[in-house]
Amino acid sequence: MSNLDRQAALTVCGGRGFVVAEPVRELLSPRHVQLGESTEVRRLLPNLGRRMVGAWAFVDHYGPDDIADEPGMQVPPHPHMGLQTVSWLHDGEVLHRDSTGSLQTIRPRELGLMTSGRAISHSEESPRPHARYLHGAQLWVALPDAHRHVEPHFQHHADLPRIASPGLTATVILGELDGAASPGTTYTPIVGADLALTSGTETRLPLDPDFEYAVLAMSGEVHVDGVPVLPGSMLYLGCGRTELPLRALSDAGLMLLGGEPFEEEIVMWWNFVGRTDEEIREAREAWMASDRFGEVKGYDGARLDAPELPATHLKARGRVR
Repeated sequence: MSNLDRQAALTVCGGRGFVVAEPVRELLSPRHVQLGESTEVRRLLPNLGRRMVGAWAFVDHYGPDDIADEPGMQVPPHPHMGLQTVSWLHDGEVLHRDSTGSLQTIRPRELGLMTSGRAISHSEESPRPHARYLHGAQLWVALPDAHRHVEPHFQHHADLPRIASPGLTATVILGELDGAASPGTTYTPIVGADLALTSGTETRLPLDPDFEYAVLAMSGEVHVDGVPVLPGSMLYLGCGRTELPLRALSDAGLMLLGGEPFEEEIVMWWNFVGRTDEEIREAREAWMASDRFGEVKGYDGARLDAPELPATHLKARGRVR
C-alpha cells in the first residue's frame, strides 16, 4: 500500500536508541490519513512516540468500511524499495498487481507479501464487483542492509499455520509463534500474528523476551496486560516479556507484531526505505524519470507522481519533519 501523504516527511527510524529494553504499556493513538477516494486509514507507525517495532516500520489500519456503493480501495501504481509490504484482511478483497507481473486477489486471513528489494511498483484496488465491507491492515517490514537489494518478488499464502487454545485462535502471518512458523519469507527475526478471541476469554500468549512487541486492536473490546485497547489503536509493549496476558470483553481481533530490535538506522520517506536522504532523492528521481521500478500492467488509470521532497537535508536524528 502506498503512503499517499503529499507532505511526506523524511523520518529516521531504527537503531537501539529508540528501543525500550523492559516491559512497558505505551498506548499509541493513530493519525487519520485519506487513502484514495473512499478509504480513510488510521496510521499507527511511524508515530511521534514510536518509529518501529522490530523490523515493522509502517502500520495502517482501515475499516470496517461499507463500500457497497463506493469504489473502495483504489491505489494507483506507485514505487517501493528497501522493504516488504504485508496485506492482511478481516473483510473484503484486494486485487494486487505489480511490475514483476503478479496478479492476485487477496482475501481475509490470506497473506499477500511483496518484497520490493531494490525496486518494484504495484497497485491495489477493490475488485469489481466487490464485497460490501472492507477491513484490514497494511504493514511494511524494513529490509536489513544485507538483503535490501534482493530481486523483487511477490508471495501469496492462502493457508497459514494456526495455534488454538480455549477461546483463542492465532494465525501466524510472518515468523514463528509458539512453535508454528509462517511460510512467508523473512530477513530478520520477526513475528506477526492475527489473534481471534471469543468473549470472556482470559489467556496468556508465550513471547520471546529478546523481541520487542506491540498489539494492534482490529475489533472488539479487549484488555492487553490490563490496558483497554480500542480498535484502531496500538499498545507498545517493549522487550523482556515471556508472556502476554489477554482478556476479551467481547469477541475481539488483534494483530501481534514483534521482532528483534532493528539495529540499523534507516531513512523512510513516502514509499521508500533507504539509508541516506541522498539515496531517497535518487529513488524519487528514478520513479519520475526512468524505468527502474518497472511497469504495472493492466491497471485502469495513471500512476502516482511522487510528492516534493523537503528542500533541506535530514540532520536531526529521529526528527519527523
